[in-house]
Amino acid sequence: MHKVLVSACLLGSPVRYDGADLKSTDAILSRWLREARVVSFCPEVAGGLPTPRPPAEIVGGDGQAVLAEHARVRDCAGQDVSAAFLSGAQQALALCQARNIKIAILTDRSPSCGSSLIYDGSFTGTRRPGQGVTTALLEQHGIRVFSQHQISQAAAYLASLEPA
Repeated sequence: MHKVLVSACLLGSPVRYDGADLKSTDAILSRWLREARVVSFCPEVAGGLPTPRPPAEIVGGDGQAVLAEHARVRDCAGQDVSAAFLSGAQQALALCQARNIKIAILTDRSPSCGSSLIYDGSFTGTRRPGQGVTTALLEQHGIRVFSQHQISQAAAYLASLEPA
């Protein structure tokens, strides 16, 4: 049975930058929890950032650009927090590799976990297409990342990984 990496905030852990969570009530995610498939993880906390913490956005690109050192993650005060985001992403990858995890459900719009949308780095609430740092690293290593709005698609992908 394949495990699924899931953003801790989607599981009700108060680890978001504002000290809140984004607990999902999705029936599929609830079933995976009952089946003990879920591995909870927050890359920002794992990378050493406190909760709560100043909001952060990727400035100058997306997660791929941060990995290539062409962009940085900065908090709203301008402090470069890229090292914490990179550390958290590396820890997420190591966990997936150690547990043979091939799929993740991560929180969209996050500078770590965004899979289709991130904020544009202007701290004005403007979103743009792109991936967060953790998503980009996981995808580079063949781990499929879905957002909390794509759990049914993730379930179909998971089913394709398992024998009939």
